[in-house]
Amino acid sequence: MLRKIIIAMLGLIAIAAIAFFTFAPGYVEDSLNPVTTPEGGWPVSADAQALHDRLIIGDWHSDALLWDRNLLKRAGRGHTDVPRLQEGNVAVQVFTTVTKSPSGLNYGRNSADAPDSITKLVMGQLRPIRTWSSLKERALDQAARLQAMAEREPENLRIIRSSTDLGQLLAAREDGAKTVGAILGTEGGHPLEGDIANLATLYDAGFRVMGLTHFFDNEIGGSLHGESGAGLSDFGAEVVEELMVRGMVIDLAHASPQMVRDVLAIQGAKPIISHSGIHGNCDTPRNLPDDLVRAVADEGGVIGIGYWRDVNCGATPADIAKSIRAAITLVGEDHVSLGSDYDGSVDAPFDAAGIVALTQALMDSGLSEDQIAKVMGDNMMRYLSETLPDG
Repeated sequence: MLRKIIIAMLGLIAIAAIAFFTFAPGYVEDSLNPVTTPEGGWPVSADAQALHDRLIIGDWHSDALLWDRNLLKRAGRGHTDVPRLQEGNVAVQVFTTVTKSPSGLNYGRNSADAPDSITKLVMGQLRPIRTWSSLKERALDQAARLQAMAEREPENLRIIRSSTDLGQLLAAREDGAKTVGAILGTEGGHPLEGDIANLATLYDAGFRVMGLTHFFDNEIGGSLHGESGAGLSDFGAEVVEELMVRGMVIDLAHASPQMVRDVLAIQGAKPIISHSGIHGNCDTPRNLPDDLVRAVADEGGVIGIGYWRDVNCGATPADIAKSIRAAITLVGEDHVSLGSDYDGSVDAPFDAAGIVALTQALMDSGLSEDQIAKVMGDNMMRYLSETLPDG
């Protein structure tokens, strides 16, 4: 009898474990990445849809790889997957790898020594054991999953590693292909684990965009949301120089003001701010000071405007359009682009399939078709063509 009871209890424990690992990560994702599209959708005119269908659209920032989903399949949660990107006519999507996020996350001040939320998620999603203790391995694991998806369905997903790859993708789409170009990026440079040799490892794995910091200070330097306010470390300066040599994109979205100044002081640096808002339009500590945003644009960089409430001080397509207009006023129409922060534990008024609502909002805000085309993707494609390594 005791043996039967023990077997039954073990069976119940096994069932409970299976249920937890099957449903808990999805529940967490669903709760952290809401889509606030009203019932019936945002109104879109025939003219807006026709313009949208002609656009080349690119987005600088999606964290979809953090969540253990098959991005080749349309999901009922989150913001991004390949079918929804195709429905939204998105040509190029940067997929960033999130590897560490301190508990108690806030826009003001986070300790690098705080307990890490991503470790729990990695374990909960039953990722390989090597990823449980190594930030580099977490980034490589997410990259390998994206690569495997691209190999499985090359007609739908292609990894972009060079300006030649980008040109071929855009030419194919001009001929009617629906292939989505995916660019790998890191949400912070901590997967380097303080070793410059690891940059070659990440490059070989396909990474072409590197955020220097995230929500905490790291070996590269100070975060906008860290404790030190520091600029680039000596190691950070070495990383920036190597990124420039390799034709990788330097992303300052979470950099401290001093780090921004230090990067811009390096001859030839042309960084971007991948996902943010405009401080003069939305006064929040998440948005960098306007003078630094303008300085990034003055060096040839572009600014990706995010979709979530905290950077726009509003949660509608019109609020995003207002931020984009503010960005154009601040830095000029040739330096503004899209940086949704999809699937990054943020809200969004539409998912990737519904991005035509933004085209409508930009038309309603008074932007010309040429300005809309630049913001929605042309500026990003120009920057990538100039920056990525040759094929």
